[in-house]
Amino acid sequence: MTDKFDKAPAEEPPEDSPVAKAEATPASTPPPEQIKAIPVRHWGRWASGVIVVALFGMLIYAFSQGNVQWGTVGDFIFDDRILAGMGRTLLISVLSMAIGLVLGVVFAVMRLSKNPVTGAVAWLYIWFFRGTPVFVQLLLWFNLALIFPILNIGFYKDEMIDVMTPFMVALLGLGLNEGAYMAEIVRAGIQSVDEGQTEASHALGMNNSKTMRRVVLPQAMRVIVPPTGNEFINLLKTSSLVAAVTYVDLTRAAQNIGSTSFAVMEMLLVASVWYLVLTSIFSVGQYYLERRYARGSLRTLPPTPWQKVKRNLSLSSFSSPRGA
Repeated sequence: MTDKFDKAPAEEPPEDSPVAKAEATPASTPPPEQIKAIPVRHWGRWASGVIVVALFGMLIYAFSQGNVQWGTVGDFIFDDRILAGMGRTLLISVLSMAIGLVLGVVFAVMRLSKNPVTGAVAWLYIWFFRGTPVFVQLLLWFNLALIFPILNIGFYKDEMIDVMTPFMVALLGLGLNEGAYMAEIVRAGIQSVDEGQTEASHALGMNNSKTMRRVVLPQAMRVIVPPTGNEFINLLKTSSLVAAVTYVDLTRAAQNIGSTSFAVMEMLLVASVWYLVLTSIFSVGQYYLERRYARGSLRTLPPTPWQKVKRNLSLSSFSSPRGA
């Protein structure tokens, strides 16, 4: 007896049917021809590049033909007076930035405070020091003895002209002005942190001060660091204004040498070289500091310029010749 589930074998299709032809076709088809991609030629880039190089060459040629004693620039580039002035420039810039950072954090917290008095005082401080030029502020501190001839604060009493030395004038003028800008930078960084972080910290029993120090400020540093680096580099160049209050910084030292040696332009070029060196060094430091605080926000940090150079060198050394 035949099982009712048994079926007769299916008949094979004719050889000339489409099904038979499809089954006879091999499974692997020959690969298509390779596409030869021809990159688009950007003639505008080449033209603009040639124009820029030509203009840069004309500028260099103009300076080479000018009445500048380039040998004098090389002779004074490592002069003791220039190096001492550069050291004072670094000193006044670092100290002023430190004062600006402390004042910036304090006045930023005051500005965000719910106390209307502290908020108004912080706003008034920022309004005044951001609204007046640094040069005017330096002159105000330098001539403070015209308003207060004697400084008397109870435990200390002295003539104001002896208190307001060129160094103190430069320190107060640059530090207080920088504090106003840093207050706005810190305020923006604090406001960039989600409010849920503060609420979670309060839920864990932290007070406002501890929350600000342990939770908010560390996360705000990612936003605060980049503009702070730019502010310091700008402060490094703005410090040249202290030459007006007889503080012998890099600019003042170059002016003094230029007035006695009649090499005014050459000394200004010497000062420019050292300013470029200082700003370049601190720009590199700013770059790596930004990378450090970006570790929590980026899954993979981009390679540094030195890493790119090493990768390109390794690829060029191990690459095989074409056609090998």
